[in-house]
Amino acid sequence: MQDALIRLTDYWAGRGCLVAQPMNTEVGAGTLNPATALRVLGPEPWRVAYTEPSVRPDDSRYGDNPNRLQTHTQFQVVLKPEPGDAQEQYLGSLAALGVDLRAHDVRFVEDDWASPALGAWGLGWEVWLDGLEITQFTYFQQSGGLTLDPVAVEITYGMERILMALQGVSHFKDIQYAPGITYGEAFGQAEYEMSRYYLDDADIAANRELFEAYAAEARRMLDARLPVPAHSYVLKCSHAFNVLDARGAIGTTERARAFARMRGLAHEVAALWVERRAELGHPLGDATAPPAAVEPGELPDAASAGTFALEIGVEELPPGEVGRTAEHVEGRLRDGLAEARLLTDASSLAAYATPRRIIVLVQGLEAREPDAEQVVKGPRFAAAYDASGAPTRALEGFARGHGIEVSDVRKVAVAGGEYAGYTRTVAGRSAAEVLAGLLPEIVTGLRAGKNMRWNAPGLSFARPIRWLVALLDDREVPVAVGGLTAGRATRVHRTSPTPRVDVPDAASLVAVLREHGIEPDPSRRRARIAEAARALAGGLGGTVALADEHALVEEIVNLVEEPVALLGSFDAKYLELPEEILTTVMRKHQRYLPVRDAAGGLLPHFVTVANGDCDHDAVRAGNEAVLRARYEDASFFFRQDLRGTPEQIKEGLGRLTFTERLGSMADRSSRIAAIAADLAGRLDLTAAERAVLGRAAALAKFDLASSMVIELPSLAGTMAREYARRAGEDDGVARALYEMELPRAAADAPPSVAGAVLAAADRLDLLAGLFAVGSAPTGSSDPFGLRRAALALTAVLRDVPRLAPVTVGDGLAVAARHQPVAVAPDALAEAERFIARRLEQHLLDEGHPVHVVRAVLPLAGAPAQAARAAADLGELLGSAAFERLTTALQRVLRIVPAGTEAGYDPALFTEPAEHALHEAFTRVKAELTARPSLPEFAAAASALVGPIDAYFDDVMVMAEDPGVRANRLGLLAALRDTAAPVLDWREIA
Repeated sequence: MQDALIRLTDYWAGRGCLVAQPMNTEVGAGTLNPATALRVLGPEPWRVAYTEPSVRPDDSRYGDNPNRLQTHTQFQVVLKPEPGDAQEQYLGSLAALGVDLRAHDVRFVEDDWASPALGAWGLGWEVWLDGLEITQFTYFQQSGGLTLDPVAVEITYGMERILMALQGVSHFKDIQYAPGITYGEAFGQAEYEMSRYYLDDADIAANRELFEAYAAEARRMLDARLPVPAHSYVLKCSHAFNVLDARGAIGTTERARAFARMRGLAHEVAALWVERRAELGHPLGDATAPPAAVEPGELPDAASAGTFALEIGVEELPPGEVGRTAEHVEGRLRDGLAEARLLTDASSLAAYATPRRIIVLVQGLEAREPDAEQVVKGPRFAAAYDASGAPTRALEGFARGHGIEVSDVRKVAVAGGEYAGYTRTVAGRSAAEVLAGLLPEIVTGLRAGKNMRWNAPGLSFARPIRWLVALLDDREVPVAVGGLTAGRATRVHRTSPTPRVDVPDAASLVAVLREHGIEPDPSRRRARIAEAARALAGGLGGTVALADEHALVEEIVNLVEEPVALLGSFDAKYLELPEEILTTVMRKHQRYLPVRDAAGGLLPHFVTVANGDCDHDAVRAGNEAVLRARYEDASFFFRQDLRGTPEQIKEGLGRLTFTERLGSMADRSSRIAAIAADLAGRLDLTAAERAVLGRAAALAKFDLASSMVIELPSLAGTMAREYARRAGEDDGVARALYEMELPRAAADAPPSVAGAVLAAADRLDLLAGLFAVGSAPTGSSDPFGLRRAALALTAVLRDVPRLAPVTVGDGLAVAARHQPVAVAPDALAEAERFIARRLEQHLLDEGHPVHVVRAVLPLAGAPAQAARAAADLGELLGSAAFERLTTALQRVLRIVPAGTEAGYDPALFTEPAEHALHEAFTRVKAELTARPSLPEFAAAASALVGPIDAYFDDVMVMAEDPGVRANRLGLLAALRDTAAPVLDWREIA
């Protein structure tokens, strides 16, 4: 290992990096060393490399876990400003370590980084070596709450992981650290003893005192305007907090306050550092100057219709952005070319996309846009000539300014007005001219869910754009944007002998990429993955459930450019773990496809998909080792959890923060139980159901404190069911604990009534509490998943008929009574509207027409009734009888003023039609139930159509006598109020 550290140091020193020293106090990551945390701030250039022992008390495992250490070794590199080829330089460092890049599968997999406590974040990747995460690669965007300019790239190597892979060992203790000395021999004792200290022996009172002392000293140093010692004491403060956290001594309120305190100090340190460097005159210089503008070359011309190819080359995009970006670019290009009339019926566009490139191929592109007749408007015609008919100065100035004779001016009509003007012929631009204006707009307009900056002025996107290909037939369209100039050079695999390849002409781009092992068509990659997975699993008598793994397959399609499927295996002993643990690790952590037998049971095999040609045996062995380590972790957590009962595990909820104002997860669990009890009081439950609900409510959310769910949060509910069963709980209780986390997907089966009540109580508590404290979603930000919670609530209320007595509004009111903060009526009303909007969108997604969905929104408080009404309305709209009823009710709604109260006196009727409508209305009301369905209402109310029509034909509603008028409007208002709860009739006019 020491040889690897020396090699990395030499490699980066040879590329201009200063070799710094580790921080002389405990840090949780190399990022916190001032050589990174402070030096990324401000305009000065900075290139640094150093080894950093990173101390994380919560990862203490006494040296028993093969992959977790309380002190692990990072090698940290910072390049500021980012150089434009940091990925290539990084891959060169792996080669310097002895990694054969052509034999191994090295990939950049989306992994965005953030440290709220430090006000720092960036976008980038985990770097995988044969499935093993070995490096964090991040483009820093902000630190200490300050936006970074220039942007720096941070590369953090996990040395133990890299060396375990290179040396082929399965435990960190077995790493050869130096000749004749293993890692365990060198550091095993320290690992055990420090784990003992952090988990068992650290003095809580002493560390609390240290926290306060360090925070106070950091404050004193800030007041003295000394950012470096202040930063050092913030780090000491953070470590004291981490020790207390590992000892389980940090409560909810204390955690929130400590984070806020450290975050505030870190922000002040960052701001003070920037100030001090400016006072010193930025001794290292200023790297914020933009690169020199690139002047594009001469545009080509074309004599006939041709082919155009655009390729936008990027560093590895997040999988979810690949297809969306391709659609966007194709749409923008199509619209721009169509607007310029360069497309004909014979033209075609095709989009291709991989993680590293977005391609649009246009065939049948016209050579030039047609000439156009353009009306040029001058002064108003009335002001263009005087009374004698002579041109006015305004007209003469207009003619002179446009280089025409006054005699050329004619009367022109523009936007309904008459003006003096003329018509001129505008010559059409060449296709290259149109593209030269359009392509920069497309590139600069690219946006993703999360966007970043890099060393390219004017550009912001999910990941850096590194090259552009723009070819019109065999000629380059040399567009310049963001410091890049489009040409004919594309890039292929980074491990290729010639990673940059010239494309002879537009029509050849896709073929050139395929010749170099890149499949740009996602559908072909998808088919290749599916075919190979089926064949590999079939060779074992197994199968891959591709339909069930659709989402994972789509992710894999957009993680690779050349899919190479490999079959791997794991020890069958791990099949003793719950299947959900095994498949969650495979899918979410490793992107492996599970292999199953004919009955659907899990086999000890998986399919992984490498990116490009590689040494199959080496890559398979690497992935198998990664999965083995993951399963060892899972086994450790599972065994650890089974040592305690559900009640004992639940005690840990008190140490998990929900939000500062709403308390801990233990507080939330108690609220869910209380809300569930109140909801149950509204339902017709058997004694057995009440007993199941009561016991499950008492254990609500307990598994969130389990080691397994802390490690794999998506297993919440699944592990509650597993641990409850193993603890001997009633199967109904175990099932309810699982179901309270549902629904997760539309295909989930409806829960039991106990599970449904808990699920509803969970979401109601979340929505009522967070709306009360002002944490409603804003824009794309929804950190608490409230949109998902609202949709889940409507699904539960919709799919479980026995919850019909519970409405959204009533449920929110129940939840509000149990919150630790006052819940304002406006907050509850906003929460109810928020839930209604989610139901509205869901009904639209199901295919209901917009006017149908809007018509049933008055029923949104009862989602089952709203969904049923939408389906019923879709059928009734084609009925002549329903159309007559709708027309009659529209007449009522149009004439009754807003705010008119229902109520009338039949004794004041003077016309037979009034009596007839009153009698028909009385019969209809008697026939209707309290909450009639739409078909029931339509069937009963159809008897009102004739009387309503006769009423409007024979009765003057707006009579001169105020009393008569009010009585007649009161009758119609009563009709309105009877129909209103069923539909918003105005939406189906």
